[in-house]
Amino acid sequence: MYHQNTPTHETAFLNLTKAAEYLGISPNTLYIWRHRRQGPPSFRMGGRVMYRISALDDWVMAQEQADSRSNATLNPLSQKPMKRAVRTP
Repeated sequence: MYHQNTPTHETAFLNLTKAAEYLGISPNTLYIWRHRRQGPPSFRMGGRVMYRISALDDWVMAQEQADSRSNATLNPLSQKPMKRAVRTP
């Protein structure tokens, strides 16, 4: 039984160029992140580097949560000041 909402091969996975376009970055940036093992998870499918759209979305959400500007709990200005350690000679 075929459902129209079922993702197809083309909609579930993106190649490097289309993934970069999806993220709004250059393909070179995505290539460098992959080489450095940074950035969203990718895999090889038939010799081509592919990205799962859901993994791209999850990675973007994780980046947003790791940024103190987007996550108030990480903002250093929202935390109480630390007490100074007393030095002993």
